[in-house]
Amino acid sequence: MSLFTTLIYAPILNLTVFLYSTIGFGDLGIAIIAMTALVRAVLTPLSLKTARSQRAMTELAPEIEAIKAKHKGNTTAQSEAVMALYRERGVNPLAGCFPLLLQLPILIGVYQVFLKIFNPETLDLLYSFIPHPGSIAHVTMGVLDISKSSPVLAVLAGVAQFFQARVSAANQPQTPQSAAMNKQMMYMLPIMIIVISWNLPAGLSLYWVVTSLWSIGEQLYLRKRSGILPA
Repeated sequence: MSLFTTLIYAPILNLTVFLYSTIGFGDLGIAIIAMTALVRAVLTPLSLKTARSQRAMTELAPEIEAIKAKHKGNTTAQSEAVMALYRERGVNPLAGCFPLLLQLPILIGVYQVFLKIFNPETLDLLYSFIPHPGSIAHVTMGVLDISKSSPVLAVLAGVAQFFQARVSAANQPQTPQSAAMNKQMMYMLPIMIIVISWNLPAGLSLYWVVTSLWSIGEQLYLRKRSGILPA
């Protein structure tokens, strides 16, 4: 098996099947909700660290623009002054990137699991101590075939993403440039998610709805803390 399969894909698959057979009571929809919540709970410290870094960078944006204006035409002086500003304020411009890079393989693993879990050969990757369910039931909560696309869930995923972006933007200091970009993304990203989710298995749309709701909860927590983010 590849390193990705061994370290990311197989553990997520096994945890999903374990949840399916235990607290999910044989319902993959419930297992997906529980799985998404567990993954997001593990990633929450990284998400908060990313938010802290993004907020710090946004707050410094006016000063960086002033530095660029002061040293116009001298890129070396601009870079040195900006790095000096970062050191003075204790800001690492890469701090927000590293947590995102750590999250990406996990999110890809979750996506792959929900996409392939109905294939019988996928269950061959179960650990010996995880009970083999034989097969995964397609119908969740008695009404929805989660292996097929669901326009309703696709739209809900887009709506959840819209509110997530709206709450997130309200939590961040805004420059004219970032405000314009955030406004565009607030509408473009939900539409993209709806289009992408329209023909994908409903389990992926359900995952996106839950992860967006979790992100909204994180942002509301940050707002309650009056913008003071944990290190």
